Amino acid sequence: MRAIVYDRYGSPEVLESRLLPSPQPGPGEVLLSVRAAALNPKDSLIRKGKFRRMTGDRFPRQLGFDVAGVVHALGPGVTRFRPGDEVFGMKHGWAGGTVAEEVCLSLDELALKPKRLSFEEAAAVPLAGLTALQALRDEGRLTTGQRVILHGASGGVGVFATQVARLLGAQVTTTSSARNVALCLQLGAHEAWDYTEKTGLAKGSNWDVFFDVFGNRGFGEVRGALSSKGTYVSTVPSVTIAVQHLATHLTSKRARLVVVKPNPVDLELLAKWCDEGKLKPVLDRVFPFTEVAEAQALIETRRARGKVIIRVG
Repeated sequence: MRAIVYDRYGSPEVLESRLLPSPQPGPGEVLLSVRAAALNPKDSLIRKGKFRRMTGDRFPRQLGFDVAGVVHALGPGVTRFRPGDEVFGMKHGWAGGTVAEEVCLSLDELALKPKRLSFEEAAAVPLAGLTALQALRDEGRLTTGQRVILHGASGGVGVFATQVARLLGAQVTTTSSARNVALCLQLGAHEAWDYTEKTGLAKGSNWDVFFDVFGNRGFGEVRGALSSKGTYVSTVPSVTIAVQHLATHLTSKRARLVVVKPNPVDLELLAKWCDEGKLKPVLDRVFPFTEVAEAQALIETRRARGKVIIRVG
């Protein structure tokens, strides 16, 4: 099979297409024929060596965590899917491997693909959609009628966070660049701000949840803008947010880090919303398999609107 691999950490130019042996599904695993994969900032950070403590120095490494495809074979003990099923999901951990013609995923990483979506659209949903859902519902404890601000709402996670926040019944304000204000309103924001004019950090703003999707606002900056029991949620792992997460566990204003986890029940909920037309992926561009380096370069500009997709099969 063809797969995108790299033999050293570095710029997008380290990526190359290579023939690898087809993987074999183990117990509780499903072998997919990949139709599309989505790229995320996580892919770029790993490729650059930013998470070297977790990823180590074993090469070659493969690329990609989001996938949509067709079940090709089942490992021992798998009864939930059948060959020919159209599925989507997200690989957990640090190994990646979805930007390939075939990949194995475990049962807890997969769900049936939303019927309403193409493979390219479905591949956009898992990691970003799960991050948005778990950040707002689980870490932010966002409930009906609360006020949430989404800082950086036009990127991969942000476009889902806007829609998920509305589905949770919140009053939604977004910040983005001026060119994406209209998009945020189309996705359901009650208010959409140009971040160069307004940031939502005014003391006493009383946000119930401040979700820093873009990753350039700290809890110290945001604390004064939260309500008396407000929560700040970050997507960017750091020592600082880890300490704040622990230090504010029992305080009225809390700092939280969302660490997305694959969850078939959550994937099924996202699929249901998609099939009901309540959740819509936004695709910036769909690249062919041969242009993965260009796709990663686009991700690294941090200006992509929605998701960047690789068409595989």
